[in-house]
Amino acid sequence: MLQVARLSPRQLGEARDLVHQFLLDQRHPDGGFRDRAGQNDLYYTVFGLEALIALQADLPVDETAAYLDTFGDGGTLDFVHAACLARAWAALARPPGAARRDAIAARIESFRSPDGGYHPASDAETGSVYGAFLALGAYQDLQIPLPRPDRVLASLAPLRADDGGYANFPESDVGLTATTAAVVTIHRQLRQPLDGAYGEWLLARHHAQGGFTAAPTVPIPDLLSTATALHALATLQMPIASIQESCLDFLDTLWTNRGGFHGMWTDDEVDCEYTFYGLLALGHLSL
Repeated sequence: MLQVARLSPRQLGEARDLVHQFLLDQRHPDGGFRDRAGQNDLYYTVFGLEALIALQADLPVDETAAYLDTFGDGGTLDFVHAACLARAWAALARPPGAARRDAIAARIESFRSPDGGYHPASDAETGSVYGAFLALGAYQDLQIPLPRPDRVLASLAPLRADDGGYANFPESDVGLTATTAAVVTIHRQLRQPLDGAYGEWLLARHHAQGGFTAAPTVPIPDLLSTATALHALATLQMPIASIQESCLDFLDTLWTNRGGFHGMWTDDEVDCEYTFYGLLALGHLSL
């Protein structure tokens, strides 16, 4: 994702400096990046760092490393934030020591479900696509092979929805765009065959006014669905020329002269997370 997001300045032009300043303004005095309430947050720190990397801007390495040190080996963190801790260290290109690395991996592994997948809830009986996606990314960031990838792949099969997409729960009627896109990414990273049917399903989520909707039943597009769908479609080598301009127009409606991106038309806030997704989408639309 980061490799493609680095292409976003092609589309931003002079607006790149506004985005850069917005990201700098989201830095917290304690070393991380702010959430929507203005509090220091590890999750938003990941997106702040990756957005700066996408702009090929300097990172606040020392300040962020000091903030990450406060989490130690991640033993008190939930699944999502433990994965974020691994990602943030990787973004700084300053890997934690072997003992801390192994402890973070053990924390991730403690969220493995009986079916071989991963789930943010430690007592879940079955894994979720989101859990598998985060776990795979965390192990890659820690430079440790994912244990038993075959079991992870097997845990995804029951999550295919009746309409051909993927959901985070078994026996779902309809799939979710970001979830289906995550399955494409997981399959590619684990060197599995890519099913072109996923691409057709994702293209069907394109909205007439640009962008992609989160599910077949959702009436308006959003930035997370748009960015992840475009990323998956590129992975599947699906052509997007026919929707490129409408997607650029959609992104333009979400950008503000503060330099950040809204998540959707009904969203009044801007933050690091959606700004990164805006950059990822722009990167794909610049190809």
